Amino acid sequence: MKLSSQAQAFVLHFGEMGSRWGFNRTVGQMFALLTIHNKPVNADQLAEALKISRGNVSMGLKELQAWRLIELHHQPGDRKDYFTASGSIWDLARTVFEERRKRELDPTLTLLRQLLLTEPRDEQETEAQKKIQEVYSLLEMLDQFANTLSKLEHKDLAKLMKLGSGLNKLLDLKAGAKAKKPGK
Repeated sequence: MKLSSQAQAFVLHFGEMGSRWGFNRTVGQMFALLTIHNKPVNADQLAEALKISRGNVSMGLKELQAWRLIELHHQPGDRKDYFTASGSIWDLARTVFEERRKRELDPTLTLLRQLLLTEPRDEQETEAQKKIQEVYSLLEMLDQFANTLSKLEHKDLAKLMKLGSGLNKLLDLKAGAKAKKPGK
């Protein structure tokens, strides 16, 4: 499988971004290729297109399946496994977000809850617990907000995201109006 220069640039960039999203460069490249390719792709095709070993492809496919980002397909008369991205771009983004939340946010909230249940032994631990409580409260609010967002339909989520930049303007206007009030 030969990639166009545009597809290659996209795949390479996703590889670099993969490490920031929670998986390695090769897995990011595989995910990108499966996302933009319009037909199911087998492991040999992935290895050839990305110029990586078949073993590396196999490990990457297992990781992408663990993240729930790809689907397995079979083609009549062919014993090979074929893969595609799991759903729309919105579905994939939601899945990455949910998986990162499970892997990062949930364990952190669990640890913070345990720490907050421990009785402080001295003033230093009491002060530390106050800060831990602040962190916990912030992350709990973020988690509740994420739960709400994950339940929204794609079109509603898109509207909310577009509204985001408008909120900045609204908040700036509100702050400007407060600053202009007499006596300030």
